[in-house]
Amino acid sequence: MRVKRGVTARAKHKKIIKAAKGMQHNRTRSFKLAKQAVTRALQFAYRDRRNKKRDLRGLWITRINAAARENGTTYAKLIDGLKKAGSALDRKVLAELAVNEPKAFSAVVKHLKK
Repeated sequence: MRVKRGVTARAKHKKIIKAAKGMQHNRTRSFKLAKQAVTRALQFAYRDRRNKKRDLRGLWITRINAAARENGTTYAKLIDGLKKAGSALDRKVLAELAVNEPKAFSAVVKHLKK
């Protein structure tokens, strides 16, 4: 007895078409184009989840450097001081302090200058 695949094929197609929701033109209607678009979108999503971490680190460094220069030091000297002091503050926390709590950031810089 042969197995007819209509039900599984339909489900597979619906899954891809649903994932292509929000795309333009025939990508939302044609299975072939939708499959290509969804595959590509998933590749970009995978890649960019990693690149996001890279981009955010760069942003944090820029913010820390700007705030450090306002307090009379440089990014490199500040990070060197943190390492020598054995501080547990990372770049994410420092950038958050620099943006939202400038007084606290200034206090950290003064503490590290000693």
